[in-house]
Order: sequence, then C-alpha cells, then structure tokens
Amino acid sequence: MIKRDVPSSLAQLDRHWLRLTLLAWLVITIWFVAQRWSAIHWLSLGDTDDNMRLMQVRALLAGQGWYDLRNYRLDPPVGFNIHWTRLVDLPIAGLILLLRPFVGNAEAERLACGIAPLLPLSLALVGLAATVRRLVAPLAWPLAIVFMLCSTVALLMFMPERIDHHGWQLAMLSLTVAGLCDPKGARGGAIVGVASAVSLTIGLEMLPYAVMAGAIITLRWVWQPEARDRLATYALTLAGGSAAGYAAFASYANRVARCDALTPVWLSVMVAAGAMLLVLALVSPQRRELRLVLALVAGGAIAAGFALVFPQCLGRPEQVSDELYRNWLGNIREAKPIYKHAFRTGFPVAALPVMGLIGAGLATWRARRTAALVNWASVLLFAAFAVAMLLWQIRAGPAAQLLAVPGVSALAWLLLPPMLTHRSIFVRVLGPALGFVLISGLFAGLALQWTSIDKPTPYINRVNKANGRCVTMPAMAPLNRLPAQTVFTFVDLGPRLITLTHHSAIAGPYHRNGDAILDVQHAFTGSPEQARAIMKRHGATLLLLCPNMAESTIYRARAPGGFYARLANGERFPWLVSVPLPADLPLRAFRIE
Repeated sequence: MIKRDVPSSLAQLDRHWLRLTLLAWLVITIWFVAQRWSAIHWLSLGDTDDNMRLMQVRALLAGQGWYDLRNYRLDPPVGFNIHWTRLVDLPIAGLILLLRPFVGNAEAERLACGIAPLLPLSLALVGLAATVRRLVAPLAWPLAIVFMLCSTVALLMFMPERIDHHGWQLAMLSLTVAGLCDPKGARGGAIVGVASAVSLTIGLEMLPYAVMAGAIITLRWVWQPEARDRLATYALTLAGGSAAGYAAFASYANRVARCDALTPVWLSVMVAAGAMLLVLALVSPQRRELRLVLALVAGGAIAAGFALVFPQCLGRPEQVSDELYRNWLGNIREAKPIYKHAFRTGFPVAALPVMGLIGAGLATWRARRTAALVNWASVLLFAAFAVAMLLWQIRAGPAAQLLAVPGVSALAWLLLPPMLTHRSIFVRVLGPALGFVLISGLFAGLALQWTSIDKPTPYINRVNKANGRCVTMPAMAPLNRLPAQTVFTFVDLGPRLITLTHHSAIAGPYHRNGDAILDVQHAFTGSPEQARAIMKRHGATLLLLCPNMAESTIYRARAPGGFYARLANGERFPWLVSVPLPADLPLRAFRIE
C-alpha cells in the first residue's frame, strides 16, 4: 500500500466507501440515462448482439421455454441457434415486468434497455474501488471511479442500450481482481471462483482471464503455503458454480460437446480443475519446490486431458467451415490484433492499458519488501496479460482498460499530490492537469484531434452514414405497413429488422448458423438465377437492401459481376418488383416473384 498522511476528518470517506461508491454509481446512472435519452427513446440498439438479446428476452416473456434459445424469427420455420444463456436476460426481463404496468410494454422495453446495462457498472465500480483502497491507500478509492470514467471502450460496455453480456462479464472481471487482492484468503478465493463461474455461464469471452486468475491463485499458493484456504475455496466455488450455472442456464443446444459455450466440454474442464486444485490445497506440502511441481503436474494433466478427450476443440472454438471462416469470421474487425487496426482506432484503446501496466509495475517494485508484494504482483500479471491479449484481438480492449485502473490509480496517488504542494505555481496549476491527462490515457484522444492520421475518407463517411441510417426506427417503421413475411436481407441487418418490425429474416452474424450466412453471401455474390433460387428455398418474399452499407460493399468488391453488384449498378430483373417506400428512406425493397 502506498502510504500518505491524511487528516483524521477524512476517516469517514474510508469508513463509508461502499455506500459512497454506490451513491456515485447512482449519480453516474442518472447522468448517462439523461444524456442518452434520445437513444433510449428511439431504441437505438447499435449492435446486432443487443438486438438479439432483446429478441431473446421478448421470446422468454412471450412464453418460449427457458432452455429453448432458438430464435424462430431468423431462418423460419426452423429458427436460428444462439449459443448464449438466459442469465443476462433476467435483469432486462425483470425491468420490463416491473415497468410495464405503469408505462406500457413498448416504453418499458425502452427504459429497460436504457437502465439494464448500467446495473453491472455498480459491481465493476465496487470491485475496482475495493482493489484500489486495499492496494493504494484507504482514501484512494475515488480515483478508481474517476479513471473508470476515463476509459474509452470499457465504459461503452455499460452505456444505455448496450444490453448484451459484455458489461456483466467486465463486472465479474472487476470482482475477480478484488478477490485476488482480498486480505481474507477464503473469501477472496470464493469471490474469484464465483465470478469466474458466472462469467463462464454467460459466455466464454473471458475464459482466458478466468484461466489467468486460476493460475495466479495457484502461483500464490506455490509462493505462500498459507494461501491454501484461498486456493481451496476458489476450487470449490469454481467447480460448484460452473455446475450450477450449467444446470440452471445451459440451453438444449448447449448440452452437447460444443466448444463455444459452457457445454459438457468446459463444464468437465472446470470440475476437473476444481477437483485437482482442491487436492493440492488439502495436501499442501511444506516445500515450495514440491508445491510448484504439483501445480505444474495438475496444469499439465488438465491440458493433456482436454486435448485427448476433446480434440475437436483444439482448433477454432466456433467449429465453422473453412469457407465461412475465410469469407466472414476471419474478417470480423474486433477479432483482429490491435496492430492491424488503424492508428486512430488502436492508439486510444491501448493508451490506458499501457499506463496501467507502468503504474502496476512501479507499485509492484515499491512493494517488493512489503506484504503487499503478492497482491501487486497479481495485479501486474493480470495487467500484462490483458495488454498481451490486445496483440491477439482488439476486442480485449475493454478488459485491458478495466484492469489498468488499479495501476493508474497508484500512479496518480504517487505523482499528483507532490505537484499540488510544489513551490512553483506553474507546477501546482499545470502539473496535476497534465499529469492526469497523461496517466488517464486521455492524451491519446486529444492528440488525434490535432492530427490527420487515418481520418475517414469520403467513401468511409458514406458507408458509416448508411450503416447508421438504415438501422434507425424511422427507417424501419414503414416496413410494418407491409404484411408480415420473410425478408431476404444482409446478414448484419437481420437482427435489427426482426427487432423493429414484424417481419422475419434469414440470417444474423452468429457462427452456429453458418449455412444460412453462406446462403446470403452466395445469393448476393452469385448469379441472379442462383440468388432467386436461394431466396425461394428460404421462403423469402421480400428483398430488402441498404445501399452503401458496409456489408454491401464487400459483395460488390468480392463479385463485381454478381447479383448484388449488378442490381446496385441499376440492372433490373423480371422476378424483382420494386416496392414503394417513402422517398427519404435509405432502404430499398423488392417483391420476389
């Protein structure tokens, strides 16, 4: 802990840190709901996953089975297989049921989608505040809130309308870090185990971090035999929590040996890992070298068992075909390393994690002869792991920024106060401001405002405009005047279409439904005759297009002589009849005959 003398009058700030953190969260929630009220009013679910989440909640409230997560409005009548669980559906559904008697169903949905994403922010702030007050100083916890609000992509996961599961998984990650640093070993191990199990029940996106947390707890036991209680409770809660999550939330489709969710594959791994780690904790030999050997043997046994029993999961966990990976999954931007993104995109994402890594490294060095060394080493390992994950996929950005908060808080607590008491007025005034901008990573965004590096071209602006306009409620609402039918449209437009209209669609960007995705791609890039045959096979009676939408540009570039490129260039086909829509709409519709 970084010690700094404080007036005794501030003792209340430490004593009531939890309720003050929750009060800050409440103020933040009210602020963001008010600030983003327009998005809430227009149900601006900006991501396909957010739209699918709402459709999943609607199906649940309409009576669809608890373990049946198939969406029957995509690729009817068979439906679209979704690999999620209902755990994240619960707060959204609860808010809708609570608000519906007072404001009606439509407004209840809007309000629920605005409020629900901010609920896990409370847990994230509590976890970060607890970590910072334990490691930095009892009065430093407000810095955790401030620096979390300075994050660029992590905070977006908690914004109104971001109802997908990422916010809840980040909240579990925050609690994981707090558990790693908990002075009470048994309680800390239980927090990490439960948080990991909940995160895995939601989805596997945070599996690498859960594995890293388990490795850190095991290494702590290797270093300190008194950490056996932490390891034992972690093992029990990880195995038991994963089993409970599987029993309560695993859908019918997740009860087979698939590799992309908490299926029997990963349940077996977590239960086996928990059992082995519990044995290690119970045996707990006195010699450190022997504990290290046992830990390595346990880790090797788990890895070898996984490879032998589930060899199909050693490759791509999505288990998609080579064609689907080549034409779709391998091209998803958020799945690419940060260095493959434009500087304007990657620089602001990496700034805070790098500063957090520097801060955690400095704090670990300063704590090298104190009891806090193990806790700071845990934070440093996690922060370094998160930064390394950015070199794998940029989608690790939110987790990396969240895990940077303890490090930047330590850096600020160490560097900013001396500036405030410096004899030079220039240092006292400018030093803290410049220091904060640097430590928080905000300098990255500010610097980009003064440069022309990677600024969007007119072409990109045109594509972005189409992406934004076509998915709005005013653009989609006129389609409800047409009789309900199956619509053939872009993969990325399908989830939004079924959310805002009474129509059904063919596909959405979800890997378990690769055949439907490929059918859409083949239709738009193949010949007109092939396109019509595919549309008829899926029972589609309406073709819906959004000119210049990002997906459409791929079809034009990939197949200049294909069906979509010819249609976009003005060619008409006798089996397509234009359907009149208001002139100001960005969408184009055709009846399929």
